[in-house]
Amino acid sequence: MSAFDWVIQLVYVAAATCFVLGLHLMNTPATARRGNQLSTGGMVAAVAATLAIIIHAGIISVTGWIIMLGGALVGAAAGLYTARTVQMTAMPQLVSVFNAVGGGAAALVAIHEYINLAGAPAGVPGSTTVTTLLDVMIGAVTFSGSIIAAGKLQGLINGAPIIFPGSRLVNAGAALVGIGAAIYLIVTPSVAVLLIVILAALVFGVTMVLPIGGADMPVVISLLNAFTGTAVAMAGFVIGNWALIIAGALVGASGAILTKLMADAMNRSLRNIMIGGFGTGDSGAAVEGPGGDVRSIAADDAAIQLAYAQKIIIVPGYGLAAAQAQHQVAELAALLEERGAEVSYAIHPVAGRMPGHMNVLLAEANVPYPQLKEMDEINPEFARADVALVIGANDVTNPAARNTPGSPIYGMPILDVDRAHQIVVLKRSMNPGFAGIDNELYADPKTAMLFGDAKDSIGKLIQAVKTV
Repeated sequence: MSAFDWVIQLVYVAAATCFVLGLHLMNTPATARRGNQLSTGGMVAAVAATLAIIIHAGIISVTGWIIMLGGALVGAAAGLYTARTVQMTAMPQLVSVFNAVGGGAAALVAIHEYINLAGAPAGVPGSTTVTTLLDVMIGAVTFSGSIIAAGKLQGLINGAPIIFPGSRLVNAGAALVGIGAAIYLIVTPSVAVLLIVILAALVFGVTMVLPIGGADMPVVISLLNAFTGTAVAMAGFVIGNWALIIAGALVGASGAILTKLMADAMNRSLRNIMIGGFGTGDSGAAVEGPGGDVRSIAADDAAIQLAYAQKIIIVPGYGLAAAQAQHQVAELAALLEERGAEVSYAIHPVAGRMPGHMNVLLAEANVPYPQLKEMDEINPEFARADVALVIGANDVTNPAARNTPGSPIYGMPILDVDRAHQIVVLKRSMNPGFAGIDNELYADPKTAMLFGDAKDSIGKLIQAVKTV
């Protein structure tokens, strides 16, 4: 190995170290920004090393350089513009699109490599075929599945589970055709059969995500992120790039672990989530009160409860994101703290539409990181809270998960909001959550409902608190 090769490999190892340390720093919000910066630095070093290899080998023509650099500049500009201008409420859709781009790019790398090798005199080596096919199949599934997920989150596709007659047969058929064609390719290289594998994988990605309801999207996004990482790792094996292998493996492993943790947080198996049909949480029909009287409250009365409370726990949910009320919530919390109240936020693992959705929204509003508390940490504090202010969170606060064995959400870990002294729920209507059932919390004598758009309601609370 030449000195040049040694330097390149050392740069790749350094980049991989940055990825590992960056991922570790993302364990807490306080160091997450630094972790992102460190990981970005590692990726810049890895890209620079790859460009050095290309220049040293002299394998790309001037036209090739123009196309490659032009594409990189256009992609970087589009990514930077999108990331800086996207609303925080649309962040789940953006993450899904990024998953699609990553999976699709990894698949294209493998397709290009396979076509080149297929035309070579020696043909396609068997070991290359296996990694190539894994890359193509996983990348294509990720691409089409992520596009469907983004469409559901954006409202371009119905967020409810979409199941048509024979949908599961189509799903199983696409999987069988893809696997069968892949096995054939290992024995007999064929670009035409590779096209069948690609089409089957794309169909499978669509039919896999369509039956999944909008409320399961946090788990689905995490799973597709794991798929993207795995596809990138396979692309690294295809072209022999250490940086891609390590980065993809890290993303794939961390995404898989996060998927398992989020599925556990809903007390559902990944198999049940992928089968779908659990509901959406966005489009349920209006229902009657949950087996008891529901007490509504005016903003002025709710403001009095908050103004004289010493300990307040705010419970954000998707309704907060939909109303884009994170800045108003932060303003209300700051106002209550000025009056001497202790304010904290209860974050359920699957609140919102992507992993960490509530954390991202509240961080945008400059909510102090120490106030964001995960479910296990905050649950013991509800019994000491004077007021729990629930904003758009539904099933993750439903006591039926503890008290009603026949409930679809029975056994799902929830936030113990019902143990607070007083509860104020901000909600647009009495529509059910993703499980399609009534929330027993709303009939609790301690609960008062403040109906209306969350942003408007919080604005009224702010003005009312100022006059108390």
